[in-house]
Amino acid sequence: MEQDGLKHGSRPYWKIWVVLLVITLVMVVVDQSSIARGALVVILVGAMLAKATLIGSYFMHLRFEKFGLVLTVVIGLLVTGAILFALIAPDGLRALHLSSR
Repeated sequence: MEQDGLKHGSRPYWKIWVVLLVITLVMVVVDQSSIARGALVVILVGAMLAKATLIGSYFMHLRFEKFGLVLTVVIGLLVTGAILFALIAPDGLRALHLSSR
């Protein structure tokens, strides 16, 4: 049954699950290869962002929502991530500094 161009059923979810699995396997293979550290970080962060976008779009159903709601969720996640980073990063830097002595 289709309504407003939306497909119902589990088929789209299985397709996205397979895509997420393939991206994860690619990330594991890239991590095991001998790529320069900077390139490795860029590839892995890009893959993680792609996975987060797919999960948010399909499993959180943000693909079919209004732009304002999507923007609210994305900004909320980014602000939460920035706050967590700001709270955790100083401890990580201190631990790194102490381990280098």
